Amino acid sequence: MTPDLLTLLRSVDTPTVCNAIEVVEGKRGFDRFTRGTMLCSAPDAGAIVGYARTAKIAAAKAPSEPAEVIKARRMDYYRHMSKGPRPALAVVEDLDGVEAVGAFWGEINTTVHKGFGLSGALTNGVMRDLGDLPDGFPVVAGSVGPSHAFVHVREIGTPVTVFGLTVNDGDLVHADRHGALVIPDACIEGLAEGIQKLLDTERLVLGPASAPNFDFAAFCAAWEAFEKSRT
Repeated sequence: MTPDLLTLLRSVDTPTVCNAIEVVEGKRGFDRFTRGTMLCSAPDAGAIVGYARTAKIAAAKAPSEPAEVIKARRMDYYRHMSKGPRPALAVVEDLDGVEAVGAFWGEINTTVHKGFGLSGALTNGVMRDLGDLPDGFPVVAGSVGPSHAFVHVREIGTPVTVFGLTVNDGDLVHADRHGALVIPDACIEGLAEGIQKLLDTERLVLGPASAPNFDFAAFCAAWEAFEKSRT
């Protein structure tokens, strides 16, 4: 990923990237995106773009392993998050699923991860301290709650699933208030051109539709041009 592509990806929303990937692939059917409604701690902050640093946590029940094992794994987790290619984001699956209750993402943890150089977090779990999270570190999460419960790390660097999206450690992820997707390696080289083509194509409809005296005849002409540009 070049610096120019990174800047471009940060400037557009996740639906745009989702559609642009289909432009690059030349067909519909791209499906490596989240399902359902997610929450964003900073919906106006723009997109999170980076290579995934993955982990799994749980919090509904106290851990059954010895305390020293839990502590060592947590430190291994932070070591993992502090390393790897940048830009990066934490992608953390809460194994409690729809019963997730422990907020792993609060003021302290987000500040630590931002200090490590990560750009944000993606999780199906819980976030809290919404007024106190650091600027420049958006969290896209499944819910908001007040407690950390018995939150503890279960796995580090393994494939995770967040809202139906499976993410491998090192995958290139784009996320914002709409959800998230994994950018296929095969699409990276052509993605900038795909985004520009998509934006140019959309203007064929958006321009006329925003103009005075737009009517059905103008729509038909704009839509015909739009359809031709997509084939």
